[in-house]
Amino acid sequence: MRRYLPALVALILPATANATGAIVDLITPADERRLERFDEARAKALSEARAGGSAADLTVLEDLVGREHQPWADFDLTGDWQCRTVKVGGIATLVVYGWFKCRVSDDGSGWKLEKLSGSQRTTGRFFTESDTAAIYLGVYHVAGTATPDYGKGPESDQVGRTFRTGKATWQIEFPLPTYESTFDILEFRK
Repeated sequence: MRRYLPALVALILPATANATGAIVDLITPADERRLERFDEARAKALSEARAGGSAADLTVLEDLVGREHQPWADFDLTGDWQCRTVKVGGIATLVVYGWFKCRVSDDGSGWKLEKLSGSQRTTGRFFTESDTAAIYLGVYHVAGTATPDYGKGPESDQVGRTFRTGKATWQIEFPLPTYESTFDILEFRK
């Protein structure tokens, strides 16, 4: 993975993520390994979900995984979004949660995501991987608790690939999250 990381250095749009601006200086070895296993985790999770998910949840899942990845050019993530988590594979096979509130802001260091409602939260930043994909480095935390810094450990660190999927839709796909599932998809819509 490290050999591919120089391509991840720039943010999708403004400024840099920190003083160095290099994801290679930020991403943990554990998250590098998770990204290396992205396709494997996705395939395993989809197989598990398709074998045991409800018809209604499978309809949502198939729509999400069937969306074409579109270029990020001229797409502005800033603003308020509805977001929902789809947990794929693992102990519950397939769970589609309801919609919550998320916000993306530009704090002068690039785009920053904050999930604002629900008990399970995420906060993090985006780094360009290609013209159709970005890497999300974030942290998991529970509502009402302090938000840890990225890099504090596998209990809170998150990594995912981010894809634009429509005029006002996008999603983050998390391989091998620490809790409950084999693969998570965080879906966004206006």
